[in-house]
Amino acid sequence: MQIEKRVSELVEEKIADRPDLFLVDVKMLPNNKLIIHVDGDQGISIQDCVAISRHVGFHLEEENAIETAYNLEVSSPGVGEPLKLERQYVKNRDRQLEVKLVDGAKKQGKLLSVDGNAITIEETIKEKGKKAQQVSVSIEFKDILETKVLISFK
Repeated sequence: MQIEKRVSELVEEKIADRPDLFLVDVKMLPNNKLIIHVDGDQGISIQDCVAISRHVGFHLEEENAIETAYNLEVSSPGVGEPLKLERQYVKNRDRQLEVKLVDGAKKQGKLLSVDGNAITIEETIKEKGKKAQQVSVSIEFKDILETKVLISFK
């Protein structure tokens, strides 16, 4: 969709001087809700979200890019949102993940490392009658269907 491309350009323009911030996703929903997810290596502040919203909103109005009324929402991806970028994996190192693979299998474990092609998680393997073992498992990005961070309330 053309509007999503333009909005992505506007966001990238606004955060160009902030190497700690990165665009995750832009979606225009059928109900005319424009959602922009931006994140940062150390998170993103409300002030940053407001500044991005004002920049994008101003330019969309100036360019008359959207002809109907719309709602603009700028936020970090929610807790339940799947990870989309390698940079999000790096940010979540040492956290517990659930990884759904393209073959239908699921893996859970602590994210140990991320490289350009794969992630490595520490998975707990429990066999009946045996002590649980920690096993490092490498998973290539091409084999990942979806990854979510598991929330711990310890």
